[in-house]
Amino acid sequence: MNKALKPGWRQVKFGDVVRLSKARSKDPLAEGIERYVGLEHLEPGDLRVRSWGNVADGVTFTSVFKPGQVLIGKRRAYQRKVAVADFSGVCSGDIYVLETKDSKVLVPELLPFICQTDAFFDHAVGTSAGSLSPRTNWASLADFEFHLPPIPEQTTIASLLLQTIECSERLREAKAATNTLFERLTLDLLAPRREHYHDNDPLKVFPADWSISTMEQLCRSDAPICYGIVQVGDYDQTGVPTVQIKDLSGDFSGPLHRTSKGIESAYVRSRVEPGDVLISVKAIIGEVACVPASFTGNISRDLARLRPGPGVNSGFLVLLLRSAPYRRYIRKYVVGSTRDELSIGALKKLCVPHPSLEQQKAIVAVLQATSAAAVQLERRRERARQLASVFLREAV
Repeated sequence: MNKALKPGWRQVKFGDVVRLSKARSKDPLAEGIERYVGLEHLEPGDLRVRSWGNVADGVTFTSVFKPGQVLIGKRRAYQRKVAVADFSGVCSGDIYVLETKDSKVLVPELLPFICQTDAFFDHAVGTSAGSLSPRTNWASLADFEFHLPPIPEQTTIASLLLQTIECSERLREAKAATNTLFERLTLDLLAPRREHYHDNDPLKVFPADWSISTMEQLCRSDAPICYGIVQVGDYDQTGVPTVQIKDLSGDFSGPLHRTSKGIESAYVRSRVEPGDVLISVKAIIGEVACVPASFTGNISRDLARLRPGPGVNSGFLVLLLRSAPYRRYIRKYVVGSTRDELSIGALKKLCVPHPSLEQQKAIVAVLQATSAAAVQLERRRERARQLASVFLREAV
């Protein structure tokens, strides 16, 4: 290690202060163990075990873990899978179960954070063997060296890190609650008549006093609904940005395919501008996005462009198309035996329930504010994680 030792600190080997648990169970179910954890249940960067399997469903795992012990994935260590168990269970052989040897030498609360350091994972990855599924081993991990502070400082460091984790957890819960609120508000504002949800006519869930127009009627007549470039060709660095299905989940600021100007020039009809609504019409049906301000480009054959007219708000149309009841309605018009498709003809004839433009804007304002709150909570959570990472790097 390159960092100089601080006063009172000492350099130790991981294996001198940490023990690999060898507790096993030949019959977990008979011993009252109900849950098992595999590598797939551990999330990178998350110290909580949030999912598990049921032993009663059948499992061959025998490694036993208890609350407070640290679980670390030894296969594909670059995935950085570390968690602290808060229940008893058995785990995969690709997971090491660790605990401190002596709490008067290394406080248990600090161990998972040591296992999250860049230095620890660099060592784990560097000592892994195997090409397709590299694994580290305990003997190599035990040789990892790090600087260990005195117990009082360990306690302080662990306490601060735990508080940061607790803050991040509360923000996660707040974001989840906000997402749930968004879903409930969407249904309450767009589809309040849910007693009709199982009717043959999916549109009955929408307010009875809303107007009904076809999609073609709501879109501008000078920009007919159309799909995009049939064959986008190879990537051309100087070409035209071309939106595909995979891009609909973002804001188009990431890397997009670029179609050569020669190919794109034949598809002037499908060029997009800010405020246009894009919907996927092949393979994956009904993914939706609104073209952001200042973006210009074109779309692929798998997308259709809707250019809303004066009677419909782009944001409202996006929310409606994304809503579960309307997606259910769209499914009635999807065809294809091997690959789903919503034809342009069917898309034009879709019935679109909509209130007055003022009501549309009010609905959009409420739902966008709720969505923005969820985004802000996630940003705050990310900042909390970054703070913990910086503090951990400097403290240990």
